[in-house]
Amino acid sequence: MKLKTKPFAWDFELTDTFGGEANYSWARRGAVKASTPSGAIRAAKRALGLTGKHTSEKYSDLVSVRFGSACIVLFLTPSESL
Repeated sequence: MKLKTKPFAWDFELTDTFGGEANYSWARRGAVKASTPSGAIRAAKRALGLTGKHTSEKYSDLVSVRFGSACIVLFLTPSESL
C-alpha cells in the first residue's frame, strides 16, 4: 500500500535563455501545489500552457526544466506560499 503525501507549494519561474544560461530579459512567475517534483513540473507546465518533451535536473531543492530547442528554462523550488 502506497502512502499518500500531502501536496505542498512549489514556486515556479519561466524565463528565456541566452547561450544556454538563464537570461531574465522577461520572466513569468507563479505557484502550484504538488507532492512530488514531477507533479510540480506537470502542474507548472499546465499553468503556463507549455506542452512537449522536456529534460529536468534536480539540484538539492531546485528543479531545472529545459524544453529542447526552445530558448526557455523553467525553475521550480519548494515553498510555503500556498
